[in-house]
Formats: sequence, structure tokens, C-alpha cells
Amino acid sequence: MTSKSYYGLLLMLFIIISMLSFGCNSDAPDPRDPGESGELDLCIFYGRGCPHCEKELSFLEEMKDRYPDLNVREFEVYFNQQNRELFEDMATSFNSDIQGVPTTFIDDRMFVGFSNSIEKSLEEEIRRCVEEGCRSPCEVAGVENLSEALVISGDSSPAENPEKKSLMNKITIPAVIGAAAVDAINPCAFAVLIILLTTIIAAKKKGRALQAGLAFAAAIFISYFLMGLGLYSAVQVTGLTHIFYYVVAILAIIIGLFNLKDYLWYGKWFIMEVPKSWRPKMKMLLKGVTSTPGAFLIGFVVSLFLLPCTSGPYIVILGLLSKASTRPTAMLLLLLYNLIFILPMLIITFAIYFGFTTTEKAEEWRQRKLKTLHLIAGIIILLLGIGMLFSLYMGWV
Repeated sequence: MTSKSYYGLLLMLFIIISMLSFGCNSDAPDPRDPGESGELDLCIFYGRGCPHCEKELSFLEEMKDRYPDLNVREFEVYFNQQNRELFEDMATSFNSDIQGVPTTFIDDRMFVGFSNSIEKSLEEEIRRCVEEGCRSPCEVAGVENLSEALVISGDSSPAENPEKKSLMNKITIPAVIGAAAVDAINPCAFAVLIILLTTIIAAKKKGRALQAGLAFAAAIFISYFLMGLGLYSAVQVTGLTHIFYYVVAILAIIIGLFNLKDYLWYGKWFIMEVPKSWRPKMKMLLKGVTSTPGAFLIGFVVSLFLLPCTSGPYIVILGLLSKASTRPTAMLLLLLYNLIFILPMLIITFAIYFGFTTTEKAEEWRQRKLKTLHLIAGIIILLLGIGMLFSLYMGWV
């Protein structure tokens, strides 16, 4: 090989190596490299126990699998004060108020709730941001304390969250027992049961009084439990737990004051009992019952008549549970509430059946203690309402 050919070969190798080196050191981004394209931030504010929130979180997990650059930042707001404050800052920065959970922020858009249409819109927005690039919603909002909030975001379990544990201990179980006790001594429920048992005994079927009383109490228990569970679920689904809690707190104060009015001026203006216009029809229904199945069925019907004078404490407790418990815990506490609620019905039924008292004496006692029962109910429900407003003021809920 001549020296000229040798140097020509070396020159060609040098050119090839230089071209390869230039290609390797090029600053052009590789679209397949997530590190070069950067992460896409999405912020979701949710409440633990909210069904729509769970559906959206599952949807976002699927999106993370499909788009590795998607960074979902989760903030639980029911039991985390700092996350609630961040939620308010974010909503205000997007020229909006807090409207419920879940609320999702991506780029400069805000999505409230979760439905099929919102799911499609979110997926389109995520795809657009992956292709075109988007700013972090926290950057758009100018939120500075995101890194601090992330430390206590939605990953903490209920057992690890001291704020949630403190809230549960402060207001749930004692409040449930107290409100159920108030509801249990409600004169309306006593009156209905006494009329029922009087009818059955007058029909010379005293042996059925026990079965009828138990069947009636069971029907009331089932009816009230299902109504409570339905209302609790409706509040959780809509995400209006905070608004519901606030409204219920004010309602509790009003109901408490009305019961105190019945103690001081019974019969004036109105009474916190079954409306007088309903009573003839209710008595007619009760007097037609002479069997155990009839007592069970009439229990469901009568539960609607009892709502005006027995639903107050129940709604107050549902307001507390909507903020302070998960669905399984709420179900257990609702079972406890309704067991306490029907306990006096069971006591009266057994007492009459075994001859410890009569329906006449039971009705006489009810009439004699009517104003006192309203006083006790008024004080307890009023204190519950004041306590709920105080907990809102202190930031416990």
C-alpha cells in the first residue's frame, strides 16, 4: 500500500469517527427519553371515602401506565388541614371557589367531579400535554408551598394521620351515643308504639303483643338505617360534605331551640312532634293492625310519619359522619345509633308483655314527662350544633 493510499484511508476513518461523535453529542432531544421531555404534573384534590374520587384515582393509575411522564400529585382534603388550604389557594388562583371533590388541575384547566365526559376530557388533555408540553398547574397558580404539602399528601393512612384520629375521638362515638339517646326518648316514637300495643291487647291478643312490638321495632330499625345510609352515600357522592356539615350544624341549633320552646311554651305556634293533621290517619293505620306481619309492615309506613320529630338528631349525626368517618365506620356507627334508638321500644314492649306496666300507665308517664323530654332533647341537640360550629371555627373539620 502506498503512503498516499495509507493517508487517504486514515483521513476517511477520521471523517467517519468525527461524524459518529457529532451524532452522539448532539443536543437534539430524543422524544422517547422521558428525562428530556420532562414530567407532566397533574394535581387532584380528593376525599377519602368519596366514590367518585376512587374512580378517578383508578383512572389516573391507568393513565400513568400509558403515559410514563405523567406525574399525579394527590392531596387528601377531608382530614388534612394543610391540603385544604392548598386546595383553596389553587381554586382561587384559577378564579373559582371550591365546588367539591374530586377536583383536578392540569395545565391551566380545572375539572370538578368525575363522570364519563370528564374522563374523556381529562384523557384528551393529558394526551395534548404529553405531545405539546404543559406547565405544572401549581406553576400556573403560583403556589409556592407545594413541596411542603406533598409531604403530607394522600399517601398517609387513617391510622397514621393524627388529625383524623383526633377528629374521630372528639366528635363521633360520644356524639352518636348522645344523639341516639335523645332520639330514643322522643315522645313521638313512644306514642306510636303505645297505640299499637293498646290496639293489639284490646283485640284480646295479648300473646301477640310481644311479637308485634318486636316486629315494629325491627321495621323502624331497618327503615331508619337504610334512610341514614342512603343520605350518607348521597352526601359522599356529591362531594358536598363540608357544606352539608355546615348546614346541619345550623339546623341542630334551630332544632335545639325549638325543643326548648316546647319545654317553655308547649303547644304554642307549633310542636316538635308528629303534626296534628297527620295524627288521625296514623291512628287509623295503627288500629287496623292485629298481627305480627302487620306490625312489621306498619313500622315502615309509620317511620315516614315519625320523620318530622325524630329526624333532627339523626341528620346531625349524618353531618358528623360525612366529615369524620369512612363508609365502613359510618355503617357501624349508624347500626349503633339505631340500636340505641329502638332500645326504649324494646323495653316498653317487654315491660307491658310481662306485666310490669300497662299501656295506660305508659301513656300516662309519657304525657307527664313530655315537656321534660323536650328539655333534654333541646339541650343536647343545641350543644351538638354549637360544638359542630366550634369545630369548624377551630379548623378540626
